[in-house]
Amino acid sequence: MAANPDIQTCALLLARLRPLFEQATQALAQCCAEEGVFSARRFDAQQVASYELAWASADLLAAETAIQGPGSDANSLETGLALVFGIDAIGSVLARTEMLFLELGLDIAPLQAFASDAAWAALRRSAGSAAALQAVGWALANADGEVGGVVLDEAHAMAQDAFRRFAADVVAPQAEALHRHDLTVPESLLQPLREMGVFGLSVPERFGGHAPNDRDDTLLMVLVTEALSEASLAGAGSLITRPEILSRALMAGGTEEQKSHWLPRIAAGDPLCAIAITEPDYGSDVASLMLRGTRVEGGWRLDGAKTWCTFAGKAGLVMVVVRTDPDRSAGHRGLSLMLVEKPSDDGHAFAYRQSEAQGGGALTGKAIATIGYRGMHSFELSFDNLFVPESHVIGGAAGLGKGFYFTMAGMMGGRMQTAGRASGVMRAAIRAALRYAADRKVFGSPLLDCPLTLAKLARMGARYAACQRLAYAVARTLDEGGGRMEASLVKLLACRSAEWVTREALQLHGGNGYAEESPVSRYFVDARVLSIFEGAEETLALKVIARSLLEQALADATPARSVAPVR
Repeated sequence: MAANPDIQTCALLLARLRPLFEQATQALAQCCAEEGVFSARRFDAQQVASYELAWASADLLAAETAIQGPGSDANSLETGLALVFGIDAIGSVLARTEMLFLELGLDIAPLQAFASDAAWAALRRSAGSAAALQAVGWALANADGEVGGVVLDEAHAMAQDAFRRFAADVVAPQAEALHRHDLTVPESLLQPLREMGVFGLSVPERFGGHAPNDRDDTLLMVLVTEALSEASLAGAGSLITRPEILSRALMAGGTEEQKSHWLPRIAAGDPLCAIAITEPDYGSDVASLMLRGTRVEGGWRLDGAKTWCTFAGKAGLVMVVVRTDPDRSAGHRGLSLMLVEKPSDDGHAFAYRQSEAQGGGALTGKAIATIGYRGMHSFELSFDNLFVPESHVIGGAAGLGKGFYFTMAGMMGGRMQTAGRASGVMRAAIRAALRYAADRKVFGSPLLDCPLTLAKLARMGARYAACQRLAYAVARTLDEGGGRMEASLVKLLACRSAEWVTREALQLHGGNGYAEESPVSRYFVDARVLSIFEGAEETLALKVIARSLLEQALADATPARSVAPVR
């Protein structure tokens, strides 16, 4: 069967648009350089343009990946969704690239020519028209929101199916009470998840986990996260993040003794984990963290504060980023990672005091009241002369000053996991919107009969499908040794998309969607946090994505593909 002509046209237009984007990247890179070398000072002066560059890059890569996915069936749901996203993405990239051209003093004639091209107009008439959007909306409704265009091998498909069933049967019935009553995740969820091995997805098999010994299985982690997050972001979908980050940090920098001791326990979910990075005065600026570690006989004393430490009450093990070099000019090179053990506590506040033999240090915590993401609770922590033995410094003496790098190694998986969380929340919101639109009568007819409803659903489904496909593709690329910048890129795109999709789902519910008893209201407030944690949106866009693109552009002798489509 011949390939869909609209897919071919969309692919050709994207191929024409990429060199224009790369021209803007090259020009911006020159503005951020001094004598051909990247300049942080000049880069900071170009934050607005760099932010636009990062978003254009995300939309462009997601569209390229989405268009590669559908087969030759001209009428498939996946084809329709890919085209809806591709058209929206081209329009977005075109507008952002034009802004960059104007900002950088480039000739916008090529962009104007693209915008007025007959092929671009024809594609929008064919696949982006109101009739086309309605057809995709109906196809999505008839499929009950099932978007399954990504082909998985048998093992991954079985895992996805098993965790979707568990999420629907076990997690979903408890999700509303967890959110509305601000409860702590109960053992009725934690124990079966332990038995299913979710805490060991990033732990190699030789240490009692489920990851292959010779590589990561990031795709499995994303699939499981997505399935659990569909039922409850805080009650299940986010439970994997902390052991994911800590396991990767230990694998990156821990001694063999530390790996052998901690990784089997982490994989078993005993103890549960928390990650203490953010401080009251420092969020995503990890290099400036100031919680102080003072060397004493046999270990270290910790003094200072952390905040937004999720699951710190329930956790029995906390990974803490500590400044062990008192010279503040050392920046990120003065940071180390330490493991703090504490009793598990189900409450919204806790106070742990060490024995007199340990010096009587204390760690106290208080949960921060939040509009969403309830169940795990994020804590403010206060460290007062808390003793940490030398054995609990990740990497031992050789790990001192390397905490920043170990943390970044852990965060890479955390960002992919967050993209999976975003996909799960989007899927839940779309399915809820479809059910409500089919049941709700407006002016004598189902809401689903309205052309605008169908168009909204088509765009919601298209964005979810594109983010899901990109997340799966980047996960595979990471497991092959690449895709580090793209992990941040897919997190950026998926989290913003989850905000928009859940907003549209709530809007389709009308007043009923604003009621707290409606699950879609929970999806909406939960989705809002995704663009903030695991690297705030602005930090990822500027410090990771844009900077990587610009540094690569400067490194290339000639203009080249700054971001290649993920295959």
